[in-house]
Amino acid sequence: MSRYKAQRALRPRLEVAVPDTAMVLAAGLGKRMRPLTATRPKPLVEVAGRTLIDHTLDRFAEAGVGKVVVNVHYFADALEAHLAARDDLAISISDERSRLLETGGGVVKALPLIEAETFYVANSDNIWIDGPVDSLHLLAQRWDEAEMDALLLLVPFARAHCHDGPGDFHMDAIGRLSRRRPGRVAPFSFTGVQLVSRRLFENAPEGPFSTNILWNRAIEAGRCFGVVHQGQSYFIGTPEAVKSAEALLQNV
Repeated sequence: MSRYKAQRALRPRLEVAVPDTAMVLAAGLGKRMRPLTATRPKPLVEVAGRTLIDHTLDRFAEAGVGKVVVNVHYFADALEAHLAARDDLAISISDERSRLLETGGGVVKALPLIEAETFYVANSDNIWIDGPVDSLHLLAQRWDEAEMDALLLLVPFARAHCHDGPGDFHMDAIGRLSRRRPGRVAPFSFTGVQLVSRRLFENAPEGPFSTNILWNRAIEAGRCFGVVHQGQSYFIGTPEAVKSAEALLQNV
């Protein structure tokens, strides 16, 4: 057992039920990760001895999520074979071999496989390390079905390792989000983890599109919120980021 896995086992959990279902977005081409993705999909790149997708699936299994949908496209056979070896989660495959649908389109295609009204969605190229409490439980505790269509796990700049750019969101006193203002630095970056309602995908565009379109619509309606991740977050977008994250994880 790694040191940070042992530390996670000692963290207290919030007394709240987590949604039983999650989707992991794993269909991207991983072009920025080359040459590591010349012979494998990005989710199978290893960081600190564990593949990226297993880092994500481990967090869901530990939190009590039972069902996970994973979309596949690039080196889909290799990813499916890897996922078939896990016996701690009921994993379904959303097949995008014929057409890559981006983040929003990928979830829309997978909706028939997702029975839940509220479910997690996570990118497969982010690693998050929990702080004092489990972040998936934190999202579940903060969720308000009447007020929210999307609840994003955000991280302040100081704990957003390997993240590029000037930040993603501003957040008001009650957690309602707004986009980074032109010419400004936004104080929060997206960790790649969110809790969403099926309502977010009603009347969604057809074909490939980014989840940003749906977030913008929810922001305009006042139904897109954020909660601050209390631990560390690592975006693994390049081979250099793999090395940086592994060095940082040695101290976690």
